[in-house]
Amino acid sequence: MRPTLLNPLFAPVTTLPGVGPKMAPLYERLTGERVVDLLWHLPSGVIDRRFNPKVMDAPSGKVATLVVQVDDHFPSSSAKRPYRVRCSDETGFLHLVFFHGREDWLRRQLPEGEWRVISGVVEHFNNEIQMTHPDHMVPLAEQDQVMTVEPVYPLTGGLSARMVAKTVRAALDRAPELPEWQDAAWLAREKWPNWREALETLHRPDSDSAIITDSPARRRLAYDELLSNQLALAMVRANMRRLKGRPIQGDGRLRAKVLAALPWQLTGAQQRSLAEIEADMAEPVRMLRLLQGDVGSGKTVVALLAMLNAIETGAQAAIMAPTEILARQHLATIEPLATAAGIRVGLLTGRDKGKARDRMLEALAAGEINLMIGTHALFQEEVAFHDLALAVIDEQHRFGVHQRLELAAKGHAVDVLVMTATPIPRTLLLTAYGDMDGSRLDEKPPGRQPVDTRVLPLARMDDVIGGVQRAITHGARVYWVCPLVEESESSDLAAADERHRHLTQLFGDRVGLVHGKMKGPAKDKVMAEFAEGSLDILVATTVIEVGVNVPEATIMVIEHAERFGLAQLHQLRGRVGRGSGASTCLLLYGSPLSENAKARLEIMRATEDGFLIAEEDLRLRGGGEVLGTRQSGLPEFALADLSIHGDLLAVARDDSRLILDRDPELKTPRGEALRVLLYLFDRDAAVRTLRSG
Repeated sequence: MRPTLLNPLFAPVTTLPGVGPKMAPLYERLTGERVVDLLWHLPSGVIDRRFNPKVMDAPSGKVATLVVQVDDHFPSSSAKRPYRVRCSDETGFLHLVFFHGREDWLRRQLPEGEWRVISGVVEHFNNEIQMTHPDHMVPLAEQDQVMTVEPVYPLTGGLSARMVAKTVRAALDRAPELPEWQDAAWLAREKWPNWREALETLHRPDSDSAIITDSPARRRLAYDELLSNQLALAMVRANMRRLKGRPIQGDGRLRAKVLAALPWQLTGAQQRSLAEIEADMAEPVRMLRLLQGDVGSGKTVVALLAMLNAIETGAQAAIMAPTEILARQHLATIEPLATAAGIRVGLLTGRDKGKARDRMLEALAAGEINLMIGTHALFQEEVAFHDLALAVIDEQHRFGVHQRLELAAKGHAVDVLVMTATPIPRTLLLTAYGDMDGSRLDEKPPGRQPVDTRVLPLARMDDVIGGVQRAITHGARVYWVCPLVEESESSDLAAADERHRHLTQLFGDRVGLVHGKMKGPAKDKVMAEFAEGSLDILVATTVIEVGVNVPEATIMVIEHAERFGLAQLHQLRGRVGRGSGASTCLLLYGSPLSENAKARLEIMRATEDGFLIAEEDLRLRGGGEVLGTRQSGLPEFALADLSIHGDLLAVARDDSRLILDRDPELKTPRGEALRVLLYLFDRDAAVRTLRSG
């Protein structure tokens, strides 16, 4: 149960004054549905309204707060001319200027003969002083409320700066005093305020230095968020460790057959990773290991050898992929090797129906299928294993932690190996996979060709098409990737459709098209035609990003490469260079290029090292954007920015380990306060592991 003292923060935004049914959807779009989401909506800047000169001393272009008497109204005679109000003090006069001003409203706000406090940007125009649409116009009694440092918040259509500031202040007034969960000595050393004071400092700043990302208040809140993340992961990990495992140690007979059937030797990185996995499996605790391998580094073979280790003991293994294309590809890679080892492999996807599926499930439950490959379909209730000992989850970022646990629940004391081809910077690795041990494949298997990467303007499209034409006559196959425009499926389709039409006019029916809106079977059919060579060019949106394997494809054209993130470009480039032929990747960009986009394309040209690219991606784009966290399931932080607060992450990890060593059940006074922290940042699932453990 969430601690009751947090209830005011988890109330809907509609409980705040001024947020009715009409405004609520706008606030939900901007910040979220709860009061606490408004507290995490931090100012992006400030306006200092404390400057209070006389009219004649007010400099042009500066924000000033003036005390003036309203002299006269001059309504406009035409819609093109502004409404003007003349005001003055003892030093001179100025005009307040309103475009499309409503006379009745303005006369109520600015009655002639009365004194008003007005605040806004001063302008000198035609030797006169004026202020267009002042931000504030209030009676003298409210002068102190205007002459402050005003936070400026990011906005969305339909919400004004003043409305958002007012609503955030109302949310701040609801924020209770919470027990201190930070270590007292660490707080004193960092000179950080308490939680409530930190929020006050950021939402009621006294200068622009109060809200910078490195200010004590901001670092305090960033650390709170990172600590909740690391503590939750440490608790999940501790819970996994508490669950009994079983030692798994095969005799090596099946692995020897597969190694003999491989056309090359394992790389040093593959051997090292395999040794780490086998050592984990031999322990009486459950394995939870992440295998990171760059595109084409040979993860599937490592996973197969680990699965054979389990199968040699008479148990079963399963590998789960996020898409049907990937699952079928694993089957294509694994099946010939499994045949050499004399084991039976099955495939289960959402498309399998009827009697064939029933027979497959019977064989699985009876233990006749040793290795099962599948998609989410493996989670279905009627899928039962005879004795599942190892679950391999591919492209982990497409699955949540709970799905990882769901597959593990299909057997007794199941070891879990998670694989990703998305290179993840070390800092982000901690935030997403802090509950796992890690292995890294940082060498390419022999025979993988380097990819010649070139950066060209879109204006040279005719040259590119000419080059593609020449390559095709020599038997090459070409991927042609079109970008997502905004995030909309329809416009994404339009770009790919248009390019497909154009290329079909030039190359006839040897051009295929795949995109996100196509049904699975239709998509697979086109991919299969491309793989077997009845298509020369495959026009695609980013659906081909992960795991597609056509060794004969040697050219990758990416249109509007500047719109893609580095990690995505790297994944796409990894689709070529898989065979023995020399491969080329053409990055076509639209002008003008931003500095950031220029830097991204330059990195792609300079290196093929995915881990280096991932670190650069983090540096260029900051933690929220890297790898497109929205698609990748990496945590999005509201307060912490890993490109700035990365140093705090390692501290949070060490702190969380220490906390659980001393107080594994979070029963001490600090432990109780830490439970509040976990609920505050929606890490309730971790608290539940305390109870279930």
